Amino acid sequence: MIETEGLQKQFGSRLVLNGVSFVARDGEITGILGANGAGKTTILRIISNVLRPSAGDAQIDGRSVRTDSYAAQMRLGSMLDHIGIYSRLTPRENLMYFARLRRVPSDVIEQRVNDVLDLLGLRRFADTPTGGFSQGESMKVALGRVLVHQPLNLVLDEPTNGLDILSIRNLRDSLKRMRNEGRCVVFSSHVLEEIQALCDRVVILCSGKIVAEGTVKEVCRQAGSSTLEEAFIHATSAEKQA
Repeated sequence: MIETEGLQKQFGSRLVLNGVSFVARDGEITGILGANGAGKTTILRIISNVLRPSAGDAQIDGRSVRTDSYAAQMRLGSMLDHIGIYSRLTPRENLMYFARLRRVPSDVIEQRVNDVLDLLGLRRFADTPTGGFSQGESMKVALGRVLVHQPLNLVLDEPTNGLDILSIRNLRDSLKRMRNEGRCVVFSSHVLEEIQALCDRVVILCSGKIVAEGTVKEVCRQAGSSTLEEAFIHATSAEKQA
């Protein structure tokens, strides 16, 4: 489970996050929805311990990213807005490297890597250097890097950027499978259809604040809207006018 409580982040005089609190539960996919600049990536970077909050905290299964960051990160797999794989290495070599970084026991590393290669359909590319891979193939390797230590919690920042239709479908199937295994999945997007297709719960951000939260049906009901698009426009417009 991933929890945030009163998260604030300030860059100079600019307040990017202003008191963000939400809970992402195990066995659910939680989507963070917002326009560019709403604060989505900043939240995920704080959860992933890439940024320190100016105030507030985030917890991964009860471990604080501020005071117990190592324990928190060992329970988390995160893929942020860069792919983060080594182009001269093959998918197998990339996954072996990151498995060792995550202290996967040496006697199970090979099996873990093979399991991830099979899960993401990478077996036929497993021993080809990733430098010539398509965006979709590279994204799969990056996702494998996140999964190889079998984290119970996943954080993904706009994971479908640059993917073709088939790759998006495969990624969605993988995320649903992880949810059904009882993992906690949090991902950000500004694509309404993606959120609606995948998410058990939605957090809508505007100007660094949560302006709506709940299931898609609950968010629509709160806004008196029949579609998520209408609810999004209603919630964000109300904040901008406040």
